[in-house]
Amino acid sequence: MIVTYNSAPVLGGCLASLPEGADGVDLAAVVVADNASKDDSLRIAEQAAGLPMRPVRVGRNAGYAAAINAGIAALDLHELDAVFVMNPDCRLRPGSLAVLSRALGRPGTGIAVPRLISTEGVLHHSLRRTPAVRRALAEALLGGNLAGRVGTLGEMIVDPGRYERPGPADWATGAAMLISAAALTEVGPWDESFLLYSEETEYALRAADKGWSLWYEPAAVVEHIGGEAKTSPMLAALLTVNRVRLFRRRRGRIASAGFYLAVLLGEAMRAAAGRRTARASVVVLLRPSRRLRTLPG
Repeated sequence: MIVTYNSAPVLGGCLASLPEGADGVDLAAVVVADNASKDDSLRIAEQAAGLPMRPVRVGRNAGYAAAINAGIAALDLHELDAVFVMNPDCRLRPGSLAVLSRALGRPGTGIAVPRLISTEGVLHHSLRRTPAVRRALAEALLGGNLAGRVGTLGEMIVDPGRYERPGPADWATGAAMLISAAALTEVGPWDESFLLYSEETEYALRAADKGWSLWYEPAAVVEHIGGEAKTSPMLAALLTVNRVRLFRRRRGRIASAGFYLAVLLGEAMRAAAGRRTARASVVVLLRPSRRLRTLPG
């Protein structure tokens, strides 16, 4: 399943990678769930040759989770072993889906994620630890990369050796993940209230609550362009607010207050250094009325 929104520049390459990426598995359907794109995304999907295409019109720019839910609703999970969810700016390396499928065969595994790399082959730090107040504070003071180098202090896992070996993780970025049909059925729909960002965190943690683990498999490789949240103030602010919202849903008031203050401290320090994305985050953290309720388009 591919979620699109004005994704014409990258969708063709994504679809072209599927035949070799799915080598060794039965590709029952390729769902393209489109969030009311204004470009040629749907036309590209409808005209893709040699693939069992199933375009789904979401009808509005409803967000990543809503598009996933719409796409899953178009499938019969009883006829499937798993659903692979990915961004349109991803490219599957040959045989990746078969490797992830085997990983789902591990007892209790509900989600399998690949190694993510850039188009130049640079590793993406896609694995994460469970959000915690001490981790938010460490990342505020040290930055995510540096905090991640100090034992388990940071939420982001940056140890290169960890990405060389398969194993469980608390959660992973949602650009590409294979989810078993059994887990999808038991865990239920993705939370559409997040619009973008933290929806994959919420889903992985909720799956863990129900006994389903997430497994990282480095032998499966996916190229991912990504990176908009690093440059767009609007998206960076949404990402920051959603981190706080998710923590509040899962923890008590005192811990949530500590997490909020730690995140606010980090964004304020970076805003003072002139970072535009951090300034936007500070504004929405302090002024709830400025928070994004719907996505543009």
